[in-house]
Amino acid sequence: MKIYTKTGDKGQTSLIGGTRVPKYHLRIESYGTIDELNSYIGLIRDQHISVHQKDILKQIQDRLFTIGALLASDPEKSKMKIPDLKMEDIVLLEQEIDKMNVVLPELKNFILPGGNTTISFCHLARCICRRAERVTVQLAESSEVNKNVLIYLNRLSDFLFVLGRMIGFEQKISENIWQPRS
Repeated sequence: MKIYTKTGDKGQTSLIGGTRVPKYHLRIESYGTIDELNSYIGLIRDQHISVHQKDILKQIQDRLFTIGALLASDPEKSKMKIPDLKMEDIVLLEQEIDKMNVVLPELKNFILPGGNTTISFCHLARCICRRAERVTVQLAESSEVNKNVLIYLNRLSDFLFVLGRMIGFEQKISENIWQPRS
């Protein structure tokens, strides 16, 4: 398989289903941001974290590929069978958040991003996830988007925030509490 096709040299690309759109199209922006997020999730997986956390992040990367495929499909023309994003994928994130929150101290303040590299990667991924959600919500206003995609992205940003807290807790790194000037 050739990596380059030369079909995008003039600023257009194809959706699954064959529709040609400009590379700045919201659909391209949405799945491109998902791809960026997936890369940051991979960066978190490459850190010194628990096997369980690595396994959950691998599942998340798999779901992000599914989301990318769903977003890359022309909902009116694609006949390709795309894997589905299920409610159980969302429930998994919620269960993981709940498990971590049982162990973590109660959140009483805003937390500034940082603490160590791994925690910072979690915060970067959280921010990219929120951007992906915003772009996908905008896309959903004018085109069909699987409702579970929006819910999943919303839950995933929460998961990444809590994961950053959990990694700091496990590594005995104090949270960087925001203390606004009065």
